[in-house]
Amino acid sequence: MQVQLLGHRTDLIFPRFEGEITDRGDYLVIRTPTNPLFYWGNYLLFDSPPGPGDCERWMRLFAAEIGTPPQVDHLVFAWDRAEKGDAAPFLEAGFSLSENITLAADSLGEPPHGLNTDIEISPARADADWQAVIDIQVSLREEGHNEDGYRRFEQLRFARYRRMSQAGRGEWFLARDRASGRVAACLGIFAEGPLARYQSVVTLPEFRRRGICSALLVHAARHALTRLGAQTLVIQADPEGPALNLYRSLGFQPVETAYGLERWGSAQAGEK
Repeated sequence: MQVQLLGHRTDLIFPRFEGEITDRGDYLVIRTPTNPLFYWGNYLLFDSPPGPGDCERWMRLFAAEIGTPPQVDHLVFAWDRAEKGDAAPFLEAGFSLSENITLAADSLGEPPHGLNTDIEISPARADADWQAVIDIQVSLREEGHNEDGYRRFEQLRFARYRRMSQAGRGEWFLARDRASGRVAACLGIFAEGPLARYQSVVTLPEFRRRGICSALLVHAARHALTRLGAQTLVIQADPEGPALNLYRSLGFQPVETAYGLERWGSAQAGEK
């Protein structure tokens, strides 16, 4: 199966580094054996949007390819077309339809008010750096996620990011407030060939609206273009979220919409 959408192509950077991708012809099986709690690291990617009869068929395929409870407590599907398809049977079966805008740029400009100079940006290196990143992710988790389970999920997820960083595939950047020394925001950027993909762009609430995120995005872009050999920067955003306008203000342009179907189990530990 030849993947077309830019969002999915860059999603696959991560399981290609450490995971499993199995081509079944009309769908891909993506698995992350080291982190079964990672919902969007263990899913099926189809070549076409859902159609009549696919709800039952896709669930059978997921059970056979990914697993069933208690080992696997979720169902996640995506497809390589920028259209919703017939999602109604899935919604009736308890699924949620996800929608993300994929944006791309070949370079980023500075924000309108200039770059924030009250922060210091550096890559995660020491154990304490990676622990700070995990702590931020856990503190900003969505409602309903158990803290202990979510922390375990993030520890496994960031162990892979750390190995990718050590392998020269990218970096996780932290922005520290100069006055307090606290980590205010962080993000990851990783590359494969000409494509670089941002990961988990987050800022603590008390540090928002200061241009910290913009400075991080620009810093990471320069690193990817000059050090990782990337030519295209890729990021995704919620179409209803505030990040979309921020990304566009720096030079990102929407290129496609990616859809997925998600049904979580009772553990509520993993995420995208």
